[in-house]
Amino acid sequence: MAAAELEYESVLCVKPDVNVYRIPPRTSNRGYRASDWKLDHPDWTGRLRVTSKGKTAYIKLEDKVSGELFAQAPIDQYPGIAVETVADSSRYFVIRIQDGTGRSAFIGIGFTDRGDAFDFNVSLQDHFKWVKQETEISKESQEADTRPKLDLGFKEGQTIKLNIGNMTSKKGGAAKPRVSGSGGLSLLPPPPGGKVAVPPIPPPSSTAIANHVTPPPVQKSSNASSADILLDLDAPAAASKAPASATTDLWGDFSTASSAVPNQAPQQSNWVQF
Repeated sequence: MAAAELEYESVLCVKPDVNVYRIPPRTSNRGYRASDWKLDHPDWTGRLRVTSKGKTAYIKLEDKVSGELFAQAPIDQYPGIAVETVADSSRYFVIRIQDGTGRSAFIGIGFTDRGDAFDFNVSLQDHFKWVKQETEISKESQEADTRPKLDLGFKEGQTIKLNIGNMTSKKGGAAKPRVSGSGGLSLLPPPPGGKVAVPPIPPPSSTAIANHVTPPPVQKSSNASSADILLDLDAPAAASKAPASATTDLWGDFSTASSAVPNQAPQQSNWVQF
């Protein structure tokens, strides 16, 4: 089946009232003028339909009641010689009608309402704008088919190399593991070269508090070395020796008081006097 037979006809515009005039031949290049026509006495009145079939538009003049075709004008280009506007009005046009035998004639058409003339003009403009777009698209597709296609496939023996940043590099070695905390959070190790915090001095025992024996204060320098830290840790041990001398004095007072009491039995030899 031919491509022309596959095309269907679509209606672009319908106007129920249109007047047809016989126009005198044009004697100059100034264009047609509607004032030269007998506008009060149209030669025919009927209905106008604008249709399209493929890229060609048709202006059809039909009877209002029966729909019988009075004349039609095929249009291949707009604006063009098939449809022309007049110089002195926007409601009148000159169209070229053709019959089946190839004969043609120019007649004038006019609309009573200016809006009908505007719709008629716009319907033709929209159709041929679409024709122009279709022509450009088909031309681009033909040019794309003629261009050499790019071969983006891998050839035999060709490989590809991917560099991933998180993978172990040859120079850097394995990445350092992170210490994970109890709550599932990763903790970073302490920075190198940091200062070690000095542990607090434990409070003295109750015996030393009772005898008012307190260790001497230790003066700390801002740049404390590891030896000073060890001396601070030995301070509680020195404080623990103070209650021993205090205990010796307490036993001496007790023995002196007991010797002052008369008729007191001598102390047992198990007691050790210091």
